Amino acid sequence: MGIAPSANANRITANRTDSLRKEKIRSSQDTRILRRRGTSAVHWYRNPQMSALDRPEVQKTDVVSKVSVRQFAERMRAEMIPLSGSVSYYCAAVPMSEEDFKEYVEEPIAALPPAVAGALPKLRILLVPYLEKTGKTNGKASAEYVSMEKPAERKASLDSDIRLEGEAVLVFALKDQEIAEYHYRLYRRLAAIMADQWNDTVRSAYTRLIREELSADAHGEVDDASWTAKQTLLRRQKGARKESPSYTAYLRQSFIDTLTLYLHGLCCDIDVETGPRQLPSRYLRKRLELLRELYPPAEGYVLFPEELT
Repeated sequence: MGIAPSANANRITANRTDSLRKEKIRSSQDTRILRRRGTSAVHWYRNPQMSALDRPEVQKTDVVSKVSVRQFAERMRAEMIPLSGSVSYYCAAVPMSEEDFKEYVEEPIAALPPAVAGALPKLRILLVPYLEKTGKTNGKASAEYVSMEKPAERKASLDSDIRLEGEAVLVFALKDQEIAEYHYRLYRRLAAIMADQWNDTVRSAYTRLIREELSADAHGEVDDASWTAKQTLLRRQKGARKESPSYTAYLRQSFIDTLTLYLHGLCCDIDVETGPRQLPSRYLRKRLELLRELYPPAEGYVLFPEELT
């Protein structure tokens, strides 16, 4: 595994030493360097006798097609399968093959740097067929539901998260989704958790690096969200390095996007061709080197190809 500029200065490649699985990632016209293409997807099988959504404790009617994410998480608490001391998972449709388990649960968690794994709260990962979101109605906030039926495209959601008694519950809709997209969303959720609790050492080091980039007028970013936050910052204030709500929002989002790429690159083979809004590879490499210093990879995982032996 690893991440490094290729012969093309605008290309970054990540490699994994213990897997032949490759996740090709190419930009569209925007920043989204983590767009995926591939063929792997979970094959969901509905138990003819009783699926997770059909269980008596979840039912409110004779036929239940969806329940709220919070209700589902609460009901499935006792069904969670331990993966490590702080991580457990539950697959809402059975059976999950051994290969599916490795690709969706075991390998992505094993690839986490110890400093990241140790800093995360207790995690529960719920793998479900579909997620459906609803808009605001009668002044009530929007809600998300776990669904066995495919929702309309405008209502479909791919991931969600809630907090239950100090635990982070991450919910992912996997049916009809590529495995690379799932990996990206998993690591993005974990990166967001890390951004919400980063310590002074991490924040200071990352802030220095971002201020250097802003001083050098470095163009581009790692992903759409950080690109948008950066443009907002540059429009609203001339001194982009000054502390402000826009600066804080950009700093946090760029950290999330960069940490997402770092974690994903440690787990999987990633081939990235940058788009016109992409952060130049020399700046991206410096960010990744900093994250490697702050969150050293687990034994057996490397960041750059030259580290392979």
